[in-house]
Amino acid sequence: MSKRKNLFALTLFVSTAFILYVLYANFVHDPGASGFLSHKTGLKRPIRVPVWLSVMKIHVVFACIAMLSGIVNFSSRIRVQRRTFHRINGYVYLISVLIVVITSGYMAPYATGGKAVGIAFNALNIIWPCMTVAALVKIKKKQADRHRKWMIRSYAFCFTNLFIHLIASVFHRGLGLAYPASYTIGVYSAIPLLFVLAEAVIRIPSAESKA
Repeated sequence: MSKRKNLFALTLFVSTAFILYVLYANFVHDPGASGFLSHKTGLKRPIRVPVWLSVMKIHVVFACIAMLSGIVNFSSRIRVQRRTFHRINGYVYLISVLIVVITSGYMAPYATGGKAVGIAFNALNIIWPCMTVAALVKIKKKQADRHRKWMIRSYAFCFTNLFIHLIASVFHRGLGLAYPASYTIGVYSAIPLLFVLAEAVIRIPSAESKA
């Protein structure tokens, strides 16, 4: 099995597991997000909790849709044998990303860690859709390889939340740092790390390139 197929299988497993965890955590275990909201201290503007929760749930649902639709479209079998589905699913991914960044834009001023984290999220809210639109432009120009590369870059950021919380957990639970500071480190570490990981994946040779 090629490195790309192994990576696809691993990514499919991780994304599916993470989606199930996120849906359980946000809709069953803690639907009021009381645990996460407890870390939002020192905000310059009060949170309208009912509105914030509604926006957050929309954010979560469409982030999950983006993660699922994105990995499905990396399937070579679907890409080759189900081209119409691949195309429609691509637009589902694009729309989902746009909804995620719009809802993230609303929540950014209330970000855990304060203004510095809000700035990072707003920057990502510009970069991520730009990468996704770039992927669309490339396939419209019949540049399939460049389309794939931009989709890898875009899809990497479906894992932003996962990487943020993993890194924050290391600093908060492992090193005893305060959660807001740990979360800030998580944000500023996850974003460049995902850029690097995307570029590393792009450089994995395909079976076709070896032939």
